[in-house]
Amino acid sequence: MAHSMTAFTRLGREAEWGSLQLELRSVNQRYLDPHFRLPECLRDLEPVFREALRSRLARGKVECTLRFEPASDAATLAVSRERLEALAAALAEVRGVVSDAPMPDALALLDHPGVLDARGPDLETVKAEATALFEAALDDLVAGRAREGDKLAGLIRERLAAVNAQVAEVRRLMPEILERQRAQLLERLEVVKADLEPQRLEAELVLLAQKADVDEELDRLATHVAEVERQLGQKGPVGRRLDFLMQELNREANTLSSKAVVASTTRCAVELKVLIEQMREQIQNIE
Repeated sequence: MAHSMTAFTRLGREAEWGSLQLELRSVNQRYLDPHFRLPECLRDLEPVFREALRSRLARGKVECTLRFEPASDAATLAVSRERLEALAAALAEVRGVVSDAPMPDALALLDHPGVLDARGPDLETVKAEATALFEAALDDLVAGRAREGDKLAGLIRERLAAVNAQVAEVRRLMPEILERQRAQLLERLEVVKADLEPQRLEAELVLLAQKADVDEELDRLATHVAEVERQLGQKGPVGRRLDFLMQELNREANTLSSKAVVASTTRCAVELKVLIEQMREQIQNIE
């Protein structure tokens, strides 16, 4: 169910009124951050597109680029004869009063407001087509984010299995580690054993065993792994929860490392940190 924040789609549409090309590009971002590049004649579609994005996406920087090319025969120029005649009458009246007043040329007359009517394609039709194109592109983008999220979830699950394997290895080694630690301590204390009371010696051994006991950390690691698995199967955005769980996993790995008393435990702790960091990097792209 996890969705990536990274995807790209490009769709186009052509008709008698011209052509539309639309691109949607999405990358990771802490919040939903949409950006639009629209033709000026279609600028009022931005609120519609923005609302559609908010209804489908929760996070990610999304860039939307829409290009519109009117058909070459879609634009026509028409002269308003009525407006031109009214303008000519006004000019004749001016000339009657000021006989030497310069008269405008043909281009100046066409430039007068209302004389030339530039007729293009029906923009309402183009807007409806652009909206339908955006919806299709958004569907494609969401599907792409889902496919990418599925791949990311697979990579994370591989590393979760490796984390469980390291936890199992530490559990397997713990009796041997504690026994070896006890034997080493007894050897060191052999020389001064006469100076220590038996009860004090036993208390020191118990305290050392407690410090080296990592059952609690191993239990929490297993619990966090199970919760990551559960979140990967949830609907909706899970990236922030997964990022928090990576922090908790890293905290337990650090504690395990600080309690390590032999090289084998240290190696397991280091491997756990590597696996957690690899997962954290992948999770940065999950919505």
